Amino acid sequence: MSLRACLGTARSLQAITRRTFPSSRTIQPRYFPRTLSTSNHLRNATPPPINPGKPVEPVPVIVKVKRVGKWRTFLQILGRVTLVTILTTGGLIYYMAWKDRHPGDQIPHDPSKKTIVVLGSGWAAISMLKSLDTQEYNVIVISPRNYFLFTPLLPSVPVGTVDPRSIIQPIRYITRHKARRVLVYEGEALAVDPEGKTVTFQDTSPIRGEGGPSTISYDYLIYAVGAETQTFGIPGAKENSCFLKELWDAEQLRSKTMDCIESAAFPGQSDSEVDRLLHMVVVGGGPTGVELAGELHDFVVDDLMRWYPELAQRVRITLIEALPNVLPMFSKQLIAYTEKTFKQNQIDILTRTMVKEIKPKAVVVKDPSGATVDIPFGLLVWAGGNTLRPITKDLVAKLGANQTNKRGLTVDDHMVVLGSNGAIYSFGDCTATSYAPTAQVAAQQGTYVGRLFNQMAEKARLEALVEELKREKADLSEIDAASKKLLKASKFKPFHYSHQGSLAYIGSDKAVADLPFLNGNFSSGGVFTFLFWRSAYMSTLFSLRNRSLVAIDWVKVSIFGRDVSRD
Repeated sequence: MSLRACLGTARSLQAITRRTFPSSRTIQPRYFPRTLSTSNHLRNATPPPINPGKPVEPVPVIVKVKRVGKWRTFLQILGRVTLVTILTTGGLIYYMAWKDRHPGDQIPHDPSKKTIVVLGSGWAAISMLKSLDTQEYNVIVISPRNYFLFTPLLPSVPVGTVDPRSIIQPIRYITRHKARRVLVYEGEALAVDPEGKTVTFQDTSPIRGEGGPSTISYDYLIYAVGAETQTFGIPGAKENSCFLKELWDAEQLRSKTMDCIESAAFPGQSDSEVDRLLHMVVVGGGPTGVELAGELHDFVVDDLMRWYPELAQRVRITLIEALPNVLPMFSKQLIAYTEKTFKQNQIDILTRTMVKEIKPKAVVVKDPSGATVDIPFGLLVWAGGNTLRPITKDLVAKLGANQTNKRGLTVDDHMVVLGSNGAIYSFGDCTATSYAPTAQVAAQQGTYVGRLFNQMAEKARLEALVEELKREKADLSEIDAASKKLLKASKFKPFHYSHQGSLAYIGSDKAVADLPFLNGNFSSGGVFTFLFWRSAYMSTLFSLRNRSLVAIDWVKVSIFGRDVSRD
């Protein structure tokens, strides 16, 4: 191909390119690759001049922006708020847990301060400790157990709804967060000397040191030892029944419950023996007995039906009450609702029935008609009333004519034990007051006494201040201001109980609540009341640790069920 032909072809391609691809920049002509026929000519050839032509204006590009919908915007905002809430809540929980696990330094005991000895670690004693300002006193706690037990959830322990460790709080978790060091001794008080102001106690643990009983002095004694289970002198009540007052009672009851079930599953048992072993009797129609019966029913329906289907249908639960109805402190509507629910759950209620004797395999009762009946049982739980401990009876005898009530210690409106010369304060189940022996009453009494001691310390401080101002002949206005504060601190208000309502779980995820509302009461029962029951107890637990553990237990049971293994 000649050089002229090649150049002509190039010009034609350039014109075609301009028409096809309009642009503001000029497209350079493409030269063919070097070949043997054109290499010599193209080597010395000069490219033809390029005519840039008229530049073409760029075409504007219109981009359509799609609007985000309101629903999508709401979800984005909700997601961000949820993320911030989760992170904030998690950080707050971590900080609170870290703070609980790392108590700060404490002030040592001051010999110039008065000594308060606290006997007990129940609702009354622990509530008093929490409200007491230990900077003003030297405090010593003596208790046979080194923990506080949240008793309202104790009926949930025997069937495994709640783990035993979830409802206890070590005493030192509370005392180590006080301003001044609080001494804690695990021991049982043996005697109180109101004249010499001393307490004698000893170690009752299985492993003991060389030291024997010890005696300490006090300026003030907080007597909150509680009470023990009342059996009314019924033969066989202590030997052949289980109690439900302490943590070890619940653990023993759990072991015996599974023992009855496994024994009933053992080969060679007669039908009558299987029925006896699977008959669970609860004596006492108060909140403890009713809640335990409800928990046993849930255990049978939710767990034994799955793992012991051949036995679960034969399990019977009977509640025995000497009064005309169960839950006598609740309204009539809630009593009727509870009895109706128990009937639906096939829980037998025997009211107006008196227990006469408890044999190893049968309970002898007197029914409303006056006939004596033997009721076979495999497990019997005694959820009766309270009676005085031996040390309380001994203290009543020592105080003499000032103590005449056999139900407990007599106290005045400020919780001071009569005949103790203002040195002994008592409250809770060991006292004889017009209030019911409940955790709610004991907690309010303990909080009141703790604040009372704080006010007494403030009064003593103001008295010393007034004396100092008078001695230094200070300005009359300063003395008058301090005197007014002293007068206000000297007015000790008597204890006033504020009833916050009554709650009880009755099984099948139902509960009853009798709550004060305006000038009357608000009664409620059912599933929503059960949720309120749980939330109320969750908020009443003493620490974040307890709340977290109980919540985890409830979640575990709802997902995996209760444990049916035997200890």
